[in-house]
Amino acid sequence: MEKKAALDALSALSQETRLDLFRLLVTAGPEGLPAGVIAERLGVLPSSLTFHLNHLVRAGLITQRRLSRQLIYAAEYGTMNGLLAYLTENCCGRDALCNPACNPSDAFTTGESDEAPARARQR
Repeated sequence: MEKKAALDALSALSQETRLDLFRLLVTAGPEGLPAGVIAERLGVLPSSLTFHLNHLVRAGLITQRRLSRQLIYAAEYGTMNGLLAYLTENCCGRDALCNPACNPSDAFTTGESDEAPARARQR
């Protein structure tokens, strides 16, 4: 991945709604979800959702396809993996400081396995 593409992807993901949207589509799998389902699950107005979806499409993080009258959105796993590789290419294997980035399970010793409880406490 080129530096500009990484910056575009990180910029797109730096907004809370877009990050939630991308995470939803990653978990939905390659078949993706219709825009209406996305709006319902995230509680986002259709006009706002369109803005956020277009931003992620431009960054190459998601794809859009038409199925009859519906627009289906899906995560672009190649771009996601490219971004992760770009972010870790100069770290993994260099020294002990990089180990948490390369081995996420080693980074936390609190026993929490899911981000949701930590996010709930912050709000």
